[in-house]
Amino acid sequence: MLSFSGHALRLGSTGFAGVKRTAATVVSGNKVSKLVRERLKKDVEKMWIQFPGFRPGLVVLQVGDRDDSNLYITMKLKAAAEIGISASHVRLPKTATEDEVLRCIVTVNENPEVHGLIVQLPLDSVNTMDPEKVINAVAPEKDVDGLTSINAGKLSRGNLGDCFIPCTPKGCMELIRQTGTSVAGKNAVVIGRSKVVGAPMYSLLLWSHATVTSCHSKTTDLAAQVGRADILVVGAGRAEMVKGAWVKQGAVVIDCGINHVPDPSRASGVRVVGDVHYPSAKERAGYITQVPGGVGPMTVAMLMENTVQSAKHFLKTYQPRKWNISYTKLKPQKSQPSDTTLAHSCTPKTIGQLAREVGLFSKEVEPYGTTRAKVRLEIINRFKAQPDGKYVVVTGITPTPLGEGKATTTLGLAQALGAHLHVNSFACVCQPSQGSYFGVKGGGVGGGYSQVLPREEGELCRSVASEVMAVLVLSTSLEDMRCRLARTVVAYSRVGNPVTTEDLGISGVLAALMREAVMPNLMQTMEGSPVFVHTCPLSDIAPGNSSILADQIALKLVGPEGFVVTEAGGGAETGMERFVDIKCRASGLCPDVMVMVASVRALKMHGGGPAVTAGSVMPKEYLEENLTLLENGCIHLKRQVENAMAFGLPVVVAINTFSSDTGAELELVCARAKQAGGVEAVPCSPWAEGGAGAVELGQAVRRAADTPHRMNFLYDLEIPIVNKIRTIARSMYGADNVELLPEAQRKSTLRTTWESHRDQKGLANLPVCMAKTHHDAERKGVPTGFTLLVRDVSVHAGAGFLYASVGWVSTEALMRP
Repeated sequence: MLSFSGHALRLGSTGFAGVKRTAATVVSGNKVSKLVRERLKKDVEKMWIQFPGFRPGLVVLQVGDRDDSNLYITMKLKAAAEIGISASHVRLPKTATEDEVLRCIVTVNENPEVHGLIVQLPLDSVNTMDPEKVINAVAPEKDVDGLTSINAGKLSRGNLGDCFIPCTPKGCMELIRQTGTSVAGKNAVVIGRSKVVGAPMYSLLLWSHATVTSCHSKTTDLAAQVGRADILVVGAGRAEMVKGAWVKQGAVVIDCGINHVPDPSRASGVRVVGDVHYPSAKERAGYITQVPGGVGPMTVAMLMENTVQSAKHFLKTYQPRKWNISYTKLKPQKSQPSDTTLAHSCTPKTIGQLAREVGLFSKEVEPYGTTRAKVRLEIINRFKAQPDGKYVVVTGITPTPLGEGKATTTLGLAQALGAHLHVNSFACVCQPSQGSYFGVKGGGVGGGYSQVLPREEGELCRSVASEVMAVLVLSTSLEDMRCRLARTVVAYSRVGNPVTTEDLGISGVLAALMREAVMPNLMQTMEGSPVFVHTCPLSDIAPGNSSILADQIALKLVGPEGFVVTEAGGGAETGMERFVDIKCRASGLCPDVMVMVASVRALKMHGGGPAVTAGSVMPKEYLEENLTLLENGCIHLKRQVENAMAFGLPVVVAINTFSSDTGAELELVCARAKQAGGVEAVPCSPWAEGGAGAVELGQAVRRAADTPHRMNFLYDLEIPIVNKIRTIARSMYGADNVELLPEAQRKSTLRTTWESHRDQKGLANLPVCMAKTHHDAERKGVPTGFTLLVRDVSVHAGAGFLYASVGWVSTEALMRP
């Protein structure tokens, strides 16, 4: 062998100086690509071992049905299957519009299970499309073809480690490496300047330290330029344009061309050739690729390598079923401003960012401005196979004018679980109710550093205070809502039979009017945790909870290790009972933990403390340590914990603290809560500290969620209506008995005998919602010794429950504090 220009030449045929040399060594793309695929297969197997069930994902998007495109796509899908890449072919019809293609690309961009997206060119559509616009719609981090302007720009600047390199040039470089040739310092010539081959090939060689010349159809001295090339890459798209006589002795020749020329000897009448005249060039080159079998297989192999590279990059920040979500770090002030001032001091994330962080696609959300959005119900189908997360319901002691802070604790707990304990966490709360309060409570949800942002926009949809809102609360799907609306009773015939919206022919119109209201409203807390704010409480004539659909979607989004924290309106004896016996019956969902919210000052009131009126000075009993009042009030806490435990679930008591609480008072409440049966009792300060003030509560909830449990209902639906009411009154309220007044007795009998429409049996088998206050509000502690008077029994046939309007009458003077 002789050495020439740093290359070893094999001699055989007659060369220069009469020396005979052999033909060039053929660099087989088939062989090299096989080695690459074997390496990638091992990489994918390692991913599977490290992250069971994980596979790199690739989508090939095609418009139209060109035969040549189909052939290329088949090759790509086959290679992906061999390696272990999960590849799918999305084909849009020739009639697809540019907007439809762009929407499809956005959907794939947002899918975390897809790590590579390629758009098969050309776009075979009857409609005008801008290929550049379509290509640049692909997310740069998924552009495994390396064709977006961002990746091309990074390559041109030499940022080779921070971009995807187009597959054909990358394959060419791999073939050059296989020859053992060092690129650095060599003269390289690239013929062709396309965005797919020529231009990126020039940049690759340049940043690999070669001296590069770019030639094209306008180059006048092409043969002379080729003759100086130690490395020649041809991608001009012209059959056999480069003649063997032009090639420098011992050069590395990479032929990227694919051309069809007539050949009568072939059955097809054509044969495939490259851009280089192979028979003559192989006599002068040191190394040369063939067409076919050279660059083509390498292009496919590099596409697979880019996809695996993208998956590896994804795994650097990937935690199975964990959101990649950003949280706001709060800086609580000692002298805390008003809730409204605090809310205005925070800049929430855009709703698009929040939606992406929790796994929602753009097509699944309907933004209303920049900080709130409706979430489409179709999301449930996409996550159908995903196991639900842990379900936590927050209840409380019987409400007092001092307030217990259930909503604030709900949001603070969600923030603690997400921002501080690093588990997926979603809060589901009701829209703020202003009707009966004339707006005194304000339009926000929560308070202090645990509230929903923007504060004034918590009411994205307001239905009226009617059965329609109860239908929204208890619907489990769009179809279920339609059915419930259809059987809603709006009037009665002259003989007393119910008349439904379906009878009047308006159920379809009503469902259409509610098509947006039924979708949960996505918002966020002050720390950036996701919140669904959906439906109004209506605790007088409805369960008083947020919607089932919000809970269902949130449970899917957080995944099996995540938590959904929702709130039950009222105290445990009312709101919690309705939550379980009405809402859980309708949803089929079972909570894992009940959180009982209490406060020292509210317990003092239940212990016989003085009355408090809005705007007046707070009595000193609530501002100073008073263990006697608190001890008396803890009897009420004991009863409420027992009420919650009646449903068979672990109970964690959350003591919402205030600055006036003393250590002795908190210790007393914790001790009495545990004696009552709470699995844990934890002081928390979500109003003053946000999630940081509820971390210990979050940890207790996580432990309690692992406690074996089985939820049970308070009564069977088959028992008579009066027996359901009696069961609730005795077990939850402490009543001795119940008495149905004549109107209630008449309607109870009527409900039992009614035959409702659409093959439904009588309404007696519905759960019962107890409406209004069940005992004298002036009686504190644990009222007993009274008969519950039922004044009326009405029906929400659409919502799916009866509601009993009640009063009370004392049968003895006993009042146990």
